[in-house]
Amino acid sequence: MIYLVAGARPNFMKVAAVAKDLDKSGMPYKIVHTGQHYDTEMSGSFFQDLDLPVPHIHLGVGSGTHAEQTGKVMMAFEKVCLNERPRLVIVVGDVNSTVACALVSAKMQIPVAHVEAGLRSFDRSMPEEINRLLTDQISDLLFTTCADADENLKREGIPDDRIFFVGNVMIDTLYRYLEFAGESDALQRLGLLQGGRVRPYALLTLHRPSNVDERTQLERLLEVLNRIHRKIPLVFPAHPRTVKQMKEFDLISYVTYAEDVSIPDAWDSLRHLLMIPPMGYIDFLSLMAKAKLVLTDSGGIQEETTILGVPCLTLRENTERPITLKQGTNRLVGRDPEVIFHEASKVLEEKRGKTGMPKFWDGRAAERIVKILAARFKTEIA
Repeated sequence: MIYLVAGARPNFMKVAAVAKDLDKSGMPYKIVHTGQHYDTEMSGSFFQDLDLPVPHIHLGVGSGTHAEQTGKVMMAFEKVCLNERPRLVIVVGDVNSTVACALVSAKMQIPVAHVEAGLRSFDRSMPEEINRLLTDQISDLLFTTCADADENLKREGIPDDRIFFVGNVMIDTLYRYLEFAGESDALQRLGLLQGGRVRPYALLTLHRPSNVDERTQLERLLEVLNRIHRKIPLVFPAHPRTVKQMKEFDLISYVTYAEDVSIPDAWDSLRHLLMIPPMGYIDFLSLMAKAKLVLTDSGGIQEETTILGVPCLTLRENTERPITLKQGTNRLVGRDPEVIFHEASKVLEEKRGKTGMPKFWDGRAAERIVKILAARFKTEIA
């Protein structure tokens, strides 16, 4: 039996791609949902959109500090592994659930496969960077998205025979659901369709601690984002944690908050950027694909906009996905308001050009992963 672990929203798109190719292979698996993201907006709607089965195992760990969350996942996952010892555990990405389940598996001598291995920001102040480093050191099979990731792993002493350059499973999912996204009514619900034509707009996501955990920094960002909103309507599907911080810092007045998502076609009268609850995968993909500009501090969105050919400004000082800077539309703009405004203004004046597609970002990464797993484990798992 294979355990396929998902814990937070960024994991679900990756798990969906691997699960679909495991189905084709006939190798039995169970989806383990740790419950790191546990509400409908951050979890449930993604399982529906991605046509994933109800998780076979739900650990239900909920929120907490990094240490609390990691510890709770480890304790719950260990009990599950003791009851039904899996032959292989697949973890994805870089969230707390990833490193927690990898640690449990490694200590129990259960092989670990890490999907999206080798990505590095070289910034150890980021919790995700610590998760990546530790997970890669204890994984038996490391599936990478790009050649840069291979080189990172080799520099850290990972043997070549554990590293497999397979491509990007999140892009597999994007290609699979892009047509469905074209049928979404999200643009209509947000008043962004005028006479059947899409009104130019920009899209924002913001959730990194470096951007939202300190009042002054968050306020500076909101001020410049509203300056951009005066140039082009700005839609902000907000992470619950970001909303919580904005309320605690008394910064909600910087946004127009539409809790029911649907708003009238009144963009010209909106003084502030529009903040809405998190969206499901299909609706968000629909918005991202048609945007004139995306501003984000997310890692995965840097990759998705590269494939979609949508200009992306990354509101961070570094990125673990430098390939998007080389071949995509992504620009690293940091957190300085004047730099952000200048770069956004420049993008809005530019014509969208062609972008390169990184090697193996072709919708078949999960297929490559499953072929490798079948060659190594199929007789033991079947």
